[in-house]
Amino acid sequence: MKKMHVISLMLAMICLAGCGRNGDTAPDTEANAGANLEASLAIDIAGLKSEDGQPLLLDLEKKTPPPRPNDPASLPDTDPMHWYDMEYAGWSVDKVNIPPSPKSGAIGKRVIAIINGDHPYLTAYSTGIKKVADAYKMNLKILSPNWKVDVQNQMLAEAVNDQPDMIILVALDAKVGVQQVRKVNRAGIPIILSNMLPDSEAMRYAICWTGPDDWGQFRMLAREWADKLGKKGGVAYIRHAPGGSPFFARTYAPISELSGYAPDIKVLDMQAPGFEAAKTQQVVADWIMRFGKDLTGICAADDSAQAIGIIEACKKAGRTDIVVVAAGNSKVGMDAVKAGDIFAITYQSAEADGAVAIKASVDWFNGVDVEPVRYLPKHIISVTDVDEFMPAQW
Repeated sequence: MKKMHVISLMLAMICLAGCGRNGDTAPDTEANAGANLEASLAIDIAGLKSEDGQPLLLDLEKKTPPPRPNDPASLPDTDPMHWYDMEYAGWSVDKVNIPPSPKSGAIGKRVIAIINGDHPYLTAYSTGIKKVADAYKMNLKILSPNWKVDVQNQMLAEAVNDQPDMIILVALDAKVGVQQVRKVNRAGIPIILSNMLPDSEAMRYAICWTGPDDWGQFRMLAREWADKLGKKGGVAYIRHAPGGSPFFARTYAPISELSGYAPDIKVLDMQAPGFEAAKTQQVVADWIMRFGKDLTGICAADDSAQAIGIIEACKKAGRTDIVVVAAGNSKVGMDAVKAGDIFAITYQSAEADGAVAIKASVDWFNGVDVEPVRYLPKHIISVTDVDEFMPAQW
């Protein structure tokens, strides 16, 4: 009888899924909340793995922001400090109307995650979210606007009306993200921002932001790229989707880093052809025709479709001398690194990206302090260690 009583008690803890907003059962009581918190804190997810065999929850990157310039926007865009408010968004803002943690545990909480679009990376990102949500028996819904800001706004409005316990948002547009997050904040719903950095102002209304240190890792990538180029030559940039943080970080992190580290490297052009290989191939083919041997390097915001287009254009033109680097790390990108078609890519665990976001919500529900920014670790993958990250997550 005692054993059955213990089992029934544990099941009761797990079945507190309706304890949050608009739940199916009675609201939290102090006793139920305490039992749910105890059960949540007892869950161990340290053993969860990503599809590449790496730990799902990686050791977070530690970073100390430098002092903010008086007027970053007045500095030239080749100065790293010009981008201070983007690169260090969320570090020193004053928080507004952040709901206190209920300290009632994560088990059974209702979470709506609104990502930015349909892409293999986001599929793996969603897999990471689901793994953690399943471990905590959370009620998770993932929505995708497929790269349309108006659709994301509509999804967010519907999510607010649904009154979940938490919203996780990958803001499509850094500026629009401010209005999006403020709307959720005013509704009294806690929100965590993820993956793509919004404007620093948006961070005032969110518990925290989690994701890759895009600026930091592209500064690392830029230095290795410059060394391979002999710190000279002409380079061009295939950019991310306009408006989002990677659009700026994956172009201006290397540009501003190289302005000091390798000032003899010149920027020839930058284009945002989207994520279709054929469109990227045409852009690169035009560059090769226009710039000839002056084009010595290409940096891509994506190591999958964009990388395919770059590689095909270079091969058709017989240009094996162009040093290509990219954000990573898809199977396409890692295969290209092994084949020598791409010199280096960034390591960015898509599953960990999603997992870190929802783990931050778990910590908040559990009453654990959540710092304003949680970065994924930085690493550059080259031919020397690419096998360590196989098989690819996406």
